[in-house]
Amino acid sequence: MTASAATTPTIIKEDDLIESVADALQYISYFHPMDYIRALGEAYKAEQSPAAKDAMAQILTNSRMCAEGHRPICQDTGIVTVMVKWGQDCWLNSPRSLQQVIDEGVRKAYLHPENKLRASILADPAFSRVNTRDNTPSVVHVELVPGNKVHIDVAAKGGGSENKSKFKMLNPSDSIVDWVLEMVPQMGAGWCPPGMLGIGIGGTAEKAMTLAKQSLMMDIDMAQLKQRGPQNKIEELRIELFDKVNALGIGAQGLGGLATILDVKILDWPTHAASKPIAMIPNCAATRHAHFTLDGSGPVFLEAPKLDEWPDIHWTPDKAAKRVDLDTLTPADVQSWKQGDRLLLNGKMLTGRDAAHKRIKDMLDKGEELPVEFKGRVIYYVGPVDPVGEEVVGPAGPTTATRMDKFTRMMLDQGLLAMVGKAERGPDATQAIADGKSAYLMAVGGAAYLVARAIKGSKVVGFEDLGMEAIYEFEVADFPVTVAVDAEGNNVHKLAPLVWQKKIAEEGLLETN
Repeated sequence: MTASAATTPTIIKEDDLIESVADALQYISYFHPMDYIRALGEAYKAEQSPAAKDAMAQILTNSRMCAEGHRPICQDTGIVTVMVKWGQDCWLNSPRSLQQVIDEGVRKAYLHPENKLRASILADPAFSRVNTRDNTPSVVHVELVPGNKVHIDVAAKGGGSENKSKFKMLNPSDSIVDWVLEMVPQMGAGWCPPGMLGIGIGGTAEKAMTLAKQSLMMDIDMAQLKQRGPQNKIEELRIELFDKVNALGIGAQGLGGLATILDVKILDWPTHAASKPIAMIPNCAATRHAHFTLDGSGPVFLEAPKLDEWPDIHWTPDKAAKRVDLDTLTPADVQSWKQGDRLLLNGKMLTGRDAAHKRIKDMLDKGEELPVEFKGRVIYYVGPVDPVGEEVVGPAGPTTATRMDKFTRMMLDQGLLAMVGKAERGPDATQAIADGKSAYLMAVGGAAYLVARAIKGSKVVGFEDLGMEAIYEFEVADFPVTVAVDAEGNNVHKLAPLVWQKKIAEEGLLETN
């Protein structure tokens, strides 16, 4: 008999695991990891780009508001990933599978009556794409390890950052640095920088991707690493990538600046002699992960961070921002805006995202009448969290605008004046905006609760059956946006990073920060 076999097993009760997973998911919905907040606070102090500094101020202010109000950091409350290291001397006391028990914890967290989280998971992904309504199932990874405890990492990953994941089977002689520097600009700003890059090297295709995701669970420690100096080749690579990615000048929200990433994490695994798999997954401004250990003594409830640990930053609208009345907006008004202008929107605007745009197209193709008149209106790409208590709407930050690119010309043909979303637009949409003398306005991703405070009224005006993807009419007051593409087709996401890349190279800005 082995020593392990002779050990009295640790009994992990089903309810303890459920309660712990549910608590962790609620916790990370409104508490940023403090290592992220400290790193972002330092990046904010060092930032020299006014637009990027304003975006970071919104993210930090939003973070503190969410910590105080226990409401989601981002309206996209993510797909749940759970990484389990199960001690071989532990037994799960449940008739259900580990997947089923964890999913019960997910269900309990996402349907919490005081902080209901947005359900974003769709079954039958290739065809009907039906919402499961409780954000299950989660993605579970399990590793059996020696010991009598269960260690669990829980993360909630937003679609905007997950969709920017990259993978390639490099040749053994290919440069990892060159590949990363080629991929990061292709990621655009839809992953809501500044955040982290998680990189997995080696193993097989699926192992490299898992390593990249695992690396994102680690604490941000780039400042400490640079201070003490690298002690191995992986740490040297982390520093090289950190410096070179930030030198690209992409900046917060892609608006140009010094801080595109706050850290680079790398995990590796032995691989085949003919192979060099590499995966890269970004973590966005809504970085959400937590860690706990079950030892059979009961559920684990995470300790709340202290609010005085947040930087003393309180975003207010830029005094130079132009107030815009959406209810009297004209094409001439829109054509007067220039890329980079800051606006404060007031009045009524419509909402709509993927499913609504697809249904609009189907109805137009059939010659059917639309439920909403878009002529002279502005549309906001958003899928809000359900409101609680006296809220008009739950957290309602922007979704990635490029997903609506293929519908842009169609919507402009309906008389739409402008669009509001997150991150850059692609070349076809940019050309359509220029042709239509329209504009695309960018709201800050990662500031969903702050943005929701600007929404004073909300009602469904079309496609109610689509839930959070229905068409709403929002009434807003001083809703903050930046003109990202103006009526001439000038694109801030193309122009600003080039300016800052040049400034960084010529003035050595990163060397002093």
